Amino acid sequence: MFEVIIGLEVHVQLNTETKIFCNCATSFADRQNVHTCPVCLGLPGALPVLNEEAVKKAMMFGYAVDATVHKKSVFNRKNYFYPDLPKGYQISQFEIPIVENGHLMIDFDDGSRKRIGITRAHLEEDAGKNIHEGDHSLVDLNRAGTPLLEIVSEPDMRSADEAVRYLKKLHAIVRYLDISDANMQEGSFRCDVNVSIRPKGDDRLYTRVEIKNMNSFRFIHQAIDYEVERQIEAWEDGVYEDEVWQETRLFDTAKGKTRSMRGKEESADYRYFPEPDLLPVILTDEMMEAAKKIPEMPDEKRRRYVEEFGLREYDATVITSEVEMARFFETMIEEGVSAKNAVTWLTVELLGRLKGGLTLESAPVDAKKLAKLVKRIEDGTISGKAGKEVLDYLFEQPESEIDAVIEKLGLKQVSDDSAILALIDNVLAANSDKVEEYRGGKEKLFGFFVGQVMKASRGSANPAKVNQLLKERLSS
Repeated sequence: MFEVIIGLEVHVQLNTETKIFCNCATSFADRQNVHTCPVCLGLPGALPVLNEEAVKKAMMFGYAVDATVHKKSVFNRKNYFYPDLPKGYQISQFEIPIVENGHLMIDFDDGSRKRIGITRAHLEEDAGKNIHEGDHSLVDLNRAGTPLLEIVSEPDMRSADEAVRYLKKLHAIVRYLDISDANMQEGSFRCDVNVSIRPKGDDRLYTRVEIKNMNSFRFIHQAIDYEVERQIEAWEDGVYEDEVWQETRLFDTAKGKTRSMRGKEESADYRYFPEPDLLPVILTDEMMEAAKKIPEMPDEKRRRYVEEFGLREYDATVITSEVEMARFFETMIEEGVSAKNAVTWLTVELLGRLKGGLTLESAPVDAKKLAKLVKRIEDGTISGKAGKEVLDYLFEQPESEIDAVIEKLGLKQVSDDSAILALIDNVLAANSDKVEEYRGGKEKLFGFFVGQVMKASRGSANPAKVNQLLKERLSS
């Protein structure tokens, strides 16, 4: 009955060494107000100087999403008052942003894809941080002046699922480009969500509500779902115009609800005007050509994995969804592991054991060690089941070496023909009646014999060898 309209404004903190308009360091979790100077404190007479590295990173993003990178862009003053904004205005880009008219593709589990437009991406400075303690608030200006790239999407998303897929794809792109650590817990990748609804078939845009400063994919999904339901209920109850107006809301993670924060400003409320202390940004041809030399992006890498390694589209999409996972996979391939086994042991076995805040980067087993384990399975030294035991042991004792663990746990497979043939002969002698049934055409008994041999070897016999030698014995 209703169609959901979602647009996102994502703030990406660029990983430059210094702030966008001064030489203060960009750092997280240092003592409050130690990385400040007259420029980021907004003291009279202090003049901004643009950080060229921030410009280069913005250009790289533009080329990565097939956008127009403007040779000329300008900075503006966005005027508003807030305690953590010492100048009383924010230096941002309004009229001519550095990046415009791009797009990215989001992927669905059934293999289908959807194009999401990117209206613009512009450079601006971050504000400071308010710390609320009891009945008073403190201001930390370490973050004030940190370079941000604000990425504004078209209102092309129609569900919370699509919004989260877009955000994850965007997150992957900035990580692949290495223009941001995109750490959501630290606020390096946060977004404002704009949500509205309309009757299906209606092409008008109705009142949109902004949900501010979200930094968790799970909470973003919950906030959208709640807000959509709230607006639909208001429409069906005939109180839409009374309860849904242009405002900024916050998401209460404890209650799972959005709540009103303040009225939403229009662009005119910010009284934008050209920043008088900064000249227009004019990109040279050399800068633009250099910025086009971006690394292989997720979509390109996914296509290559399918064509070069024969991966399924789904597996290639999973592997390339995060740059750390793609690097892990490629290291395993370089170590000589088959692509199929690399995917299984990375996405099923290793990722399945990453709990309690562990990530690929902090996992007790790195790519080379996991590759060595898989190679021991591929060369028949141990079975796949034994490999899982070794992996479990390594999570408890990460300093251990693969071969030493195999020896210690007694998991090495018996591959000696004479030893396996002795086991087979004992099993066949003990089950002579079933041997006659097998030779009489009851071939389903073959699995029984394999199981008995493996049981007799206590799982240490090489299954491939058992199958081969058992077939030879039964046919002789």
